[in-house]
Amino acid sequence: MTNKRRKRRTAGEMATLRGEIKAVLAEDNPQTDRSIFYRLVSRGAVPKTDEAYKGTVVRLLSEMRLDGTIPWGWIVDGTRVQRKPDTSSSMAEAMERFQEGYRRDMWRSKPDYVQIWCEKDACVGVLMEETWAFDVPLMSCRGFSSLTFLHDAAEEITRQGKDTYLYYFGDHDPSGRAIDKNVEARLREFAPTADIEFQRVAVTLEQIETLHLPTRPTKTTDSRAKGFKGESVEMDAIEPKELRRIVRGCISRHLRQEEVDANERTEQLERETLAAYSKGFAALGGEA
Repeated sequence: MTNKRRKRRTAGEMATLRGEIKAVLAEDNPQTDRSIFYRLVSRGAVPKTDEAYKGTVVRLLSEMRLDGTIPWGWIVDGTRVQRKPDTSSSMAEAMERFQEGYRRDMWRSKPDYVQIWCEKDACVGVLMEETWAFDVPLMSCRGFSSLTFLHDAAEEITRQGKDTYLYYFGDHDPSGRAIDKNVEARLREFAPTADIEFQRVAVTLEQIETLHLPTRPTKTTDSRAKGFKGESVEMDAIEPKELRRIVRGCISRHLRQEEVDANERTEQLERETLAAYSKGFAALGGEA
């Protein structure tokens, strides 16, 4: 019987792989560990196997952050968050923090209401760079969303009273293709009077072909696999910069750059006014 144990990488080969990982992240960050794995697969640095992902890439990413080779902020993990009230040591500090974080609503006079929906928590940190900059809600499904989450989202859509445009990012696999259909159906059910346009913008069949996205075998254990054709493709297979470009393209359909620039100028002036108030308050003894 032939022994087919995988050949271990030499110290030199591991050093080369660490260099590949650092180069991938230096070129585009932050990324999910799954996204980095797909970049390495496309470069031929690792095979497209679960063993290479979990046993090599994830392990090296942990080691490289712990030893300082790559910054912690280059890897995103949206699945674990801290929940704590936002507190200040004084009124003056609270006013200063409010001034620094002040954002002017650039959508107040727009006829459209836009949301970006994402199937995976882990990819939120990749998309948020764009949604945060343009003051657009980023909704994380975390797989099949709870009825409460979808009902709350539908209530907000109804409250806005605008033409609503929802752009969805999710995996191309049996469950992934079912999640967005469930989201759309429930939102229409819970917000029956709203004018909703729902569009899956990633992953699409066209993107799989034109971007030459790496695939993985479709899980036959998935109860929704019947009738699903071809292999599966994860959202992480799309390069982060391309995902952000898609987000930016969706938002720019509803918001012109000159509107963004004008809003930023007004916001800066108002922030300076708030700063003056904050200094005046502190001078009057607001630190007490």
